[in-house]
Amino acid sequence: MFPEFETYIKEQASLSDDDIGLMRAKAIEKTLRRKEVLVHQGDVCRYKIFVTKGLLRAYTTREDGSEHIMHFSPENSWFTDPESFANATPSDYTIDALEHSELILWTKNDLRYLVANIPGLKACFDTLIYKAGTVLRRRIHTAISSTTEEKYEEFIKNHADIHARVPLHMVASYLGVTRETLSRIRRSYVIGK
Repeated sequence: MFPEFETYIKEQASLSDDDIGLMRAKAIEKTLRRKEVLVHQGDVCRYKIFVTKGLLRAYTTREDGSEHIMHFSPENSWFTDPESFANATPSDYTIDALEHSELILWTKNDLRYLVANIPGLKACFDTLIYKAGTVLRRRIHTAISSTTEEKYEEFIKNHADIHARVPLHMVASYLGVTRETLSRIRRSYVIGK
């Protein structure tokens, strides 16, 4: 698992072999089976997560049992519940594996230590935070100003790899529309292409 992360991080940041070794020393490798939960809604999210293989999702479950997917995290991506991780508060989300997944985890204390002692890592995280903020603002803008058709097109454009890997009801949940509505739009989208 760590070799995949090492390849990724060397592309993202200028780190020495000692820096990589320090990151490895603090890393926890974890494998999740499909449908296995890493964080339950209401538990504290104790890790910053890097996905080396597989696909995670974060979602909430309402009292009626309906799910609302907030985020997908495929391989070569970082993930956590930022509020829960930073403040040690109960998470609003369940984080589980949609596929067999291989993860590398760091605790908050270990991550702080790494960022304090590896300047290139701090610069890398600053860039990641900026990009994540941009993606979030774009998603909010799309959610409040786009038609369902436009939301679906945006999802396919920006998440083609995920679109091919998840069932339609999960895409609908992520977009905040019913499965029936998305099925209708998907049929017309395919016919129009």
